Amino acid sequence: MNHPEDLYTLDGSAPTVPAGLHLVAALTGFADAGSAVAQITSSITGALETRLVAEFDPDVLLDWRARRPVITFEHDHITAVEPPHLTLHLVRDELGQQFLFLSGYEPDFQWNRFVRAVVDLAEDLQVTDTTWVQAIPMPVPHTRAIGVTVSGTRADLVESMSVWKPETQAPANVLHLVEHRLAELGEQVTGLVLLVPHYLADTEYPDAAVAALSGISAATGLIFPTDALREDGREFLSRVDEQVAGNPELQRLVGTLEQRHDTYMEGNPVASPLTGADGQVPTADAIAAELERFLADRRSATDED
Repeated sequence: MNHPEDLYTLDGSAPTVPAGLHLVAALTGFADAGSAVAQITSSITGALETRLVAEFDPDVLLDWRARRPVITFEHDHITAVEPPHLTLHLVRDELGQQFLFLSGYEPDFQWNRFVRAVVDLAEDLQVTDTTWVQAIPMPVPHTRAIGVTVSGTRADLVESMSVWKPETQAPANVLHLVEHRLAELGEQVTGLVLLVPHYLADTEYPDAAVAALSGISAATGLIFPTDALREDGREFLSRVDEQVAGNPELQRLVGTLEQRHDTYMEGNPVASPLTGADGQVPTADAIAAELERFLADRRSATDED
């Protein structure tokens, strides 16, 4: 029998998990615009006190050929192998509040069984609610605050935070399925999908991570370290703005994105923050091409440093 609990192994040395904690989930895979999920995972696991609770089996869930482990090779031998991990940790935030953090790769296989495993773990550990985050690329300007689409059972958060409430069909993240199942069971669940400027989607965009952590804080009351991310974000955006300021074509295209964004936010009859009154998504190929050169220069400067 394919029991969901066979997908993971509980850590024998893990501390007792108290009932009533928040469960936060952030998985990389299908989309991670601005590396938001990767950055918040690094920030949480690197800066906060964590204890392993459970680890999922990559031999069952992962396509190793698609996401190969990283090796360290020194001269004539392998000194380390770094396989992907999908784990559940018990974490303390900056105020000492405990929560559960599910992080790592999005499974390639056995989604339904994985969903049952996560839902069963949430029930067994008696979590009070579940909050998950994803970041997707959208044609929005970097000069405006990062927007979010909120889903789930928290009507208060949808009302106060969700800037775009589309009726659409889109490829799912596995955590969409977890959300759907938890909602069917009457559990509290919140999905936060960040709308990241598409021309920065392939970068490590610190403001995307800050927005993700701020959204989780709004949903849970947890407090996360963001000072380093905010400082990196100021430096990153200053370099992007410098690049845009030196190119009139980029200025015009960013200005178009700003105008359409502001028109939508002012409550005018525009169907989406992503399109103009003509219903067309703005073309920003020039932004992408120019910023690709910027990023290449940035990588070269980093290598020289």
